[in-house]
Amino acid sequence: MLRKTCYKIHPSTRGSEARGNLPQKATTTACQPLQCSTADSPGSVSPPRLHHPRLHQPCLTDQLQLPLHQRAPGSQPPEREGEQYGVHADGGAGSERNCSIVPPYLPPTAVNTTLRLFQLRASMKPNISAYIIPATDAHLSEYIAPRDARLAWMTGFTGSAGTAVVTQDKAVLWTDSRYWVQAERQMDCNWALERDVSITSITNWLIREVNEGDQVGIDPFLFSVDTFAAYNTKLAPAKRILTSITDNLVDKIWAERPPLPPDNLTRLPDDFIERTWQNKVDQIRGQMMDNPYNPTALLLSALDETAWLFNLRGNDIPFNPFFYSYTLLTFDKIWLFVHTERVTEELRTYLNSSCSDSYCVQLLQYDSVRSHLMKYLEEAGVRVWVGTEYTNQALYELITPEEKLLESTYSPVLTTKAVKDQTERKILKAAHIRDAVAVMQLLHHLERSVPEGRETELTAAEFVNECRSKQQYSRGPSFETISASGPNAALAHYSPSSETSRKLSVDEMYLVDSGGQYLDGTTDITRTVHWGKPTDRQKEAFTRVLMGNIEISRTIFPAGTRGVNIEMLGRRALWEVGLNYGHGTGHGVGNYFGVHEWPVGFQSNNIPFQEGMFTSIEPGYYKENDFGIRIEDVALTVPATTKYGNNYLTFETVSLVPYDRKLINTSILSLEQLLWLDSYYQDIRNIVGPELKSQGLTEIHDWMMKNTEPFLKDGSSAVVSSISLLLLLLPVSLL
Repeated sequence: MLRKTCYKIHPSTRGSEARGNLPQKATTTACQPLQCSTADSPGSVSPPRLHHPRLHQPCLTDQLQLPLHQRAPGSQPPEREGEQYGVHADGGAGSERNCSIVPPYLPPTAVNTTLRLFQLRASMKPNISAYIIPATDAHLSEYIAPRDARLAWMTGFTGSAGTAVVTQDKAVLWTDSRYWVQAERQMDCNWALERDVSITSITNWLIREVNEGDQVGIDPFLFSVDTFAAYNTKLAPAKRILTSITDNLVDKIWAERPPLPPDNLTRLPDDFIERTWQNKVDQIRGQMMDNPYNPTALLLSALDETAWLFNLRGNDIPFNPFFYSYTLLTFDKIWLFVHTERVTEELRTYLNSSCSDSYCVQLLQYDSVRSHLMKYLEEAGVRVWVGTEYTNQALYELITPEEKLLESTYSPVLTTKAVKDQTERKILKAAHIRDAVAVMQLLHHLERSVPEGRETELTAAEFVNECRSKQQYSRGPSFETISASGPNAALAHYSPSSETSRKLSVDEMYLVDSGGQYLDGTTDITRTVHWGKPTDRQKEAFTRVLMGNIEISRTIFPAGTRGVNIEMLGRRALWEVGLNYGHGTGHGVGNYFGVHEWPVGFQSNNIPFQEGMFTSIEPGYYKENDFGIRIEDVALTVPATTKYGNNYLTFETVSLVPYDRKLINTSILSLEQLLWLDSYYQDIRNIVGPELKSQGLTEIHDWMMKNTEPFLKDGSSAVVSSISLLLLLLPVSLL
């Protein structure tokens, strides 16, 4: 799945049971409800499945109706503030608002925000002239819980990226081009839409609308250190005062804000752990000891940092097994800030929470982190190490004077977590084998059902989720499935809804980007297929995307090479014919963690590759309003065998699903690329084949065998030998 980081307004998102007998396997190829057992092994420890955001929409407030002049002509006004409008004769669920006519037209998908704006403005008086509402949480997470969807509740707009600003007489949303149509369908005429999403655009607007000396309010928990600095750099010289308000003003008026999920925290099964939490604490303390700037404490703010350190998981964030938490680690103390009522007695024993020495975790209430940090900073000689990428401004601004602060872009937990130990590598590869079964079930099913006209983008997405749910250790999807056909596939982050879902057709290309959460790993894979006759342009584009995937996958590079230095291998075949793609080429992947695990990947601010890192490799190509192509695999960095050098790496592809042969133009593939493909297909047969047989999926096994036939056959081996001999003799002929 594509990371959304490069599209976010704030550069702070990221956007990673005991083994026993296998559950009884299904004997058919379909993935219908209740067909297969979803139970885990007898006696296993089973954390709850992850929440899906569709089940947790922001609650509505029982308030007044929109003024008559803002209602759609002929529509039924919403009975309650916050509800949507009735269907208008000239528009449907997919139509956009028109605020330029009198009275304005509002589609039924628009949300009434009149009262909530009135209440917010009242809470801003008398001191706050403008209030900024970002689309993140206090941990700067890529995915946020429903209770943190303040931007969505305030505006009606449910896209994943945006920033809102409210003054006493104006309300404006900034979002990027992916969401312009969605915003016009979901917002009422209280809101204006701005399309330049840069912080400069927002601050320039504020400077025009707010008087000198006036205060611009923010919740500092929702701003990264860098984002706060970017705003302040623009506003301070213009004498607009950026003011921290730790009591969020939206929360004060959100009467029916969703509560915390009730689920208790859980710990990973021992069979899935190589390093105990005590081992990890030692490892991180060792890095603190080795740091020449002598930190006395490490503050962890990102949710996956604390979850990794203690081998714990939760259920607070959609698609991610995280829980609200902070950690303050010193050489002789460990403070864990969580909602303590959700920590069972078993977990308290596991964490040694009844004592107070260097390996005892003292449990403190989540909301006390700020006051506790202030108390710690009162001590003489302390210095707190923070990773600024995921530390919020509310905590950062407490660490004064400057000599008490030590900064790095990433905390030592993030960089250590990026390198998987041997157990993590083994189980994550195992999760990808079972995941391949589910994806093959989907592709086999669509191959039969699409020609019959029985499938839509939405039903295909539901089908693959159902298939995954039946695999051992399944804990739900790792992100919302991107199931896109024809022109929808040209939208890199499109996901189907009941309003947008298209019927799948043999005349169009289809792209499916999906992933699963399992107790032993997180998966992410994209395949693009065509069930009819693709055009020459489609075949060439697909083949060149495949060439990019292969070239990165087979490359050999020195350990310590940054991904940005080999990223162009994924684009070179496209560049040769004047094509390109506008997103990143890959991201880190976790072990029952986030599907986007920073800081691994191919961007300029990613850390160098080391043995044991998992990354996605996902080049693509998108022809606007026509089709989209992406081929994504997850790969493990492993030692490479070279003639002279010892410290070189390459990639081992762990996603094991064949590519669509119909779309591959073998005439433009090199011999090395064909050999790589044949080797990869043999791996699929050797690794996934036995799993398909053990699950009794005979039809899927036959489909897999058919689609992994070698490309170099019918005398091709002789061709390979002849070419190899020619290459050997060529230098002699040049002498």
